[in-house]
Amino acid sequence: MAALDGLPPLREVIQTHGLDAKKALGQNFLLDLNITQKVARTAGDLSEATVFEVGPGPGGLTRALLALGAKKVIAVERDSRCLPALAEIAQHYPGRLEVIEGDALKTDFEALAPEGPVKIVANLPYNVGTQLLINWLMPRRWPPFWQSLTLMFQKEVGQRIVAQADDDHYGRLGVLCGWRANAHMAFDLSPQAFTPPPKVTSTVVHLTPKAEPLPCDLARLEKVTQAAFGQRRKMLRASLKPLGGETLLNKAGIDPARRAETLSVAEFCQLANLL
Repeated sequence: MAALDGLPPLREVIQTHGLDAKKALGQNFLLDLNITQKVARTAGDLSEATVFEVGPGPGGLTRALLALGAKKVIAVERDSRCLPALAEIAQHYPGRLEVIEGDALKTDFEALAPEGPVKIVANLPYNVGTQLLINWLMPRRWPPFWQSLTLMFQKEVGQRIVAQADDDHYGRLGVLCGWRANAHMAFDLSPQAFTPPPKVTSTVVHLTPKAEPLPCDLARLEKVTQAAFGQRRKMLRASLKPLGGETLLNKAGIDPARRAETLSVAEFCQLANLL
């Protein structure tokens, strides 16, 4: 990445600061200049945006975001070993990088959000990625504080995020994401793109919020999807029996012989609203 911003190559940064990836933190560092730029470009125009990043590690994606014109990057990093390397990037881009040491799951991103557009771009640690996504889909107010999410997941998780009815990957996560956002998989990354290489293919997913999601209570929607997909091989009359079974389904005008994976997001919202 030296040709991009004049800073040392990332492999040299890792060696200098002793940043061997920690499995316990779900770390897989992305070092390829072309790929980090491709991820950053997937988020669109960054020139007026504050970008939240989670788990920057040695700063590969951070540097790409700044080099491609992000107005400001706020990076949340749990691993204190990475802070000196990130401080060098902050010095190189005065006033444009703020690093917060802490656990992203306990960080109130909504409270940190400044005026103006906010984008979240991150190579998420696999062990917390799904929960972070759900947190960002459920802010205190809607429309949310973010304009878009450009996030890296295991490919299997990405397929579940974008899945729709009658898709083998369709489940609770697909319903939740389909309710609140428009999502698509932008591109895949092979294990060899990372250090150390994970055992699975990764994918970058881009999400934008729906202006007016269907009116629905999250707790009830989760209750319905949990029951329906908890026994997805069964007909809905059986899987939803604890919630009213055929009575509930008949109220919604849904055939009790259908299975969970055939229901649209709108039908799940309808069932939740009838609970």
